Amino acid sequence: MTLSEFFNMGGYAFYVWTSYGLTLVVLLANIIVPIVQRKQLLRSLSLKQQRSEP
Repeated sequence: MTLSEFFNMGGYAFYVWTSYGLTLVVLLANIIVPIVQRKQLLRSLSLKQQRSEP
């Protein structure tokens, strides 16, 4: 099996590589989105705490 045959995936390359790409995007989103939301939540709570302090 040559490298070009591997990347061609027996004629199903578009479907195979698209599914790998979508899976990678979903996995990255599952990592990045909670981190961003946590930072936003902490920033929001910090601002609320600063406003409530005399």
